[in-house]
Amino acid sequence: MALEYAMHGHFSVKFDVFSYGVLVLEIVCGQKNCYFSSGENMEDLLSYAWKNWREGTASSMIDPALRASSTAEIMRCIHIGLLCVQENAADRPTMASVILMLNSDSRALSVPSRPAFFMDSIVESDTSLDRSFQASTNEASITELHPR
Repeated sequence: MALEYAMHGHFSVKFDVFSYGVLVLEIVCGQKNCYFSSGENMEDLLSYAWKNWREGTASSMIDPALRASSTAEIMRCIHIGLLCVQENAADRPTMASVILMLNSDSRALSVPSRPAFFMDSIVESDTSLDRSFQASTNEASITELHPR
């Protein structure tokens, strides 16, 4: 679900673009968009895809069932998927642009930035979460906050 809807209830024409990007990444990686184990870490699909893209190891996350396909085409799909899941809806392409990107190998793609729900972004940029986190004084219990 797009961040602007999940957090604020705002719906935009870019809502479907976000969902499409998640779907593309799920297909290419062969993983659902939920927490899964990648090595010794538990992370969500968007964080996993972003880290691999940033580190230049995106080809390692391709589902083995797709290995016979063109790696260049699959890497382009990962790139487009990451563009579709940008945190700011204004930074996401329109579906018309996505279709053009998929149909044209010569069209240059912009560099994606961190996707919505990137786990490190919450820790690095949102200090309000630290203030709302409640723990008992003896640290015997912790209140876990859940979105609605």
